[in-house]
Amino acid sequence: MARTLDHSNLSTTKTITLGCRLNAFESEVMAQHAQKSGLSDTIIINTCAVTNEAVRQGRQTIRRAKRDNPNAKIVVTGCASQIDPKAFAGMDEVTRVVGNTEKMRPETFEPKHLFGGKDKIILSDIMTETKPTIARIGKSVGGFVQKSRAIVQVQNGCDHRCTFCIIPFGRGNSRSVPTQDVVSQVQILTDQGFNEVVLTGVDISSWGQDLTGQPELGSLVARILKMAPDLPRLRLSSIDSAEIDDELFDLLASEPRLAPYLHLSLQHGDNMILKRMKRRHSREDAISLCQRLRKVRPDISFGADIIAGFPTETEAMFENSIDLVKECGLSWLHVFPYSARKTTPAARMPQVNGNIIKERAARLREVGNEMRLAHLQSRCVQGAGQYDIALIEKSEIGRLADFSPIKLPPHNYTPGSLHPVRITGNDGTHLIGEFL
Repeated sequence: MARTLDHSNLSTTKTITLGCRLNAFESEVMAQHAQKSGLSDTIIINTCAVTNEAVRQGRQTIRRAKRDNPNAKIVVTGCASQIDPKAFAGMDEVTRVVGNTEKMRPETFEPKHLFGGKDKIILSDIMTETKPTIARIGKSVGGFVQKSRAIVQVQNGCDHRCTFCIIPFGRGNSRSVPTQDVVSQVQILTDQGFNEVVLTGVDISSWGQDLTGQPELGSLVARILKMAPDLPRLRLSSIDSAEIDDELFDLLASEPRLAPYLHLSLQHGDNMILKRMKRRHSREDAISLCQRLRKVRPDISFGADIIAGFPTETEAMFENSIDLVKECGLSWLHVFPYSARKTTPAARMPQVNGNIIKERAARLREVGNEMRLAHLQSRCVQGAGQYDIALIEKSEIGRLADFSPIKLPPHNYTPGSLHPVRITGNDGTHLIGEFL
């Protein structure tokens, strides 16, 4: 789904974001660059390439934006346009295609630079990039979630080559933001009043591998918590279960300010499929990690990405994914029907029938709904987890540290503020609560 960030109060430039938190972060950066440069009458569309459907939505969004704003210039950026710039440049609606590297540079959005030349494509070879573009932005960093939390980029790109994934070719190889730059940004945001910061990237568990001494993610998290003592809540975005280092595990076990929630990049529950995906963990590794973390942090909850219908997947292999969801206790499931991306090794493997893929994806979502309900019901047990702290996201919705959404009575509290609540029930998708 596209997230529209209307910055008309800043300038007459609007950004439309599809895809991940990192894209949302980068849209905020582009909006600020556009504001400072005086860019006007422009719509920036930040695309996603994770599936064929995401690319289709990108094209649809471009057409709709031009139809609704016939006089606006359309600038397309993001992973889909980085991977296939000529296809997007060939669309009549598109004025410029901007690369993922270029979109982070302030000078890109100078009107004379952006629209002055004849080239429709402003894009370089992202695979040659060795350093991340360090973006320092102000309080609107949290705008895409009603200013309720701040996003800080710690890393970009990916060194792994999972057989189904095309994203490394849109993001390049892994590049880490140095510790001090991350810490400084978190300190600034904490001083501005944010109560929750989310660390994001393409593969954040690989953070530090390209830095001097090859520090691990746990050391960065520890440094942030030490140097930003007034930050109430630090959260990690999607993380690879194969790369949770010992220090990070210990912090998850012992640090109350580190949110007790992990969204794990698991992808499947069958060992043969995991090998064919070129993943670096087994189903036993995933189950063991969840069990060990739940033992030391009983209030932790888990989400995960799972792909249905990967090439060669049999019914028995698919059932292993169903079993994994249950054994790991995955309360927040993102289900992806397999989508063959051209040039990836998986696209050359024997494919599963499309109708079977849809049916298996629906079954996975049904199990995911059951697990979510079980989690919500567990939070309603008398004497166990009945009280908590909610971060206000919007008018009547808050979010607990374990990622549980909670419906609250009408109020005038500011998005991003923290308030104690009592859990009184659930409606199947949200907890129900009241303010204390």
